[in-house]
Amino acid sequence: MQWADILIGAALLLFGRRLFWLFVGGVGFLVGFNLASQALQGQPQWVILLTALGVGLVAAILSIFLERIVVAIAGFFAGGYFLSSLAAAILHNNQPAVFWIAFAVGGVLGAILTTMLLDPALILLSSLAGATAIAQNVPLQPAQQGILFVVLLIIGIVVQGVHYSRTRVRPPAAAAD
Repeated sequence: MQWADILIGAALLLFGRRLFWLFVGGVGFLVGFNLASQALQGQPQWVILLTALGVGLVAAILSIFLERIVVAIAGFFAGGYFLSSLAAAILHNNQPAVFWIAFAVGGVLGAILTTMLLDPALILLSSLAGATAIAQNVPLQPAQQGILFVVLLIIGIVVQGVHYSRTRVRPPAAAAD
């Protein structure tokens, strides 16, 4: 399963803002997989994977038709995914209460960010989600994973930021008299 998380993480890291449906579907898959892994413990891996794929697919399809609502929902899930992963790593605690509190706080912050600052928030949150998905699934020591996360986060923000600055609509130059 690690290869799928790394692949989705790379796509989110580099193309999250540009391919909005990919951001929403990718975050839906990552969150769906984490929640299905907890809720469906003891089930075969293919059931968990199929559940996560279903959540990601539904999220991607909904993003096409309900963009603004889905932006807030995706921001909620991306922020929750990042902060709950960060809390587990920093606190070395996998208690459900810690997970859900961190998920809720990160989710609210992510939803607020995406609704207020759509493009910059999508760049930040897709970079955070992508860097988190990759760093968590590379077999390194925790300190090395932290360094990898920071490096990937910077790469994602820079790559997406450069593309965003090149594609933004610029006002036409004033006509010379």
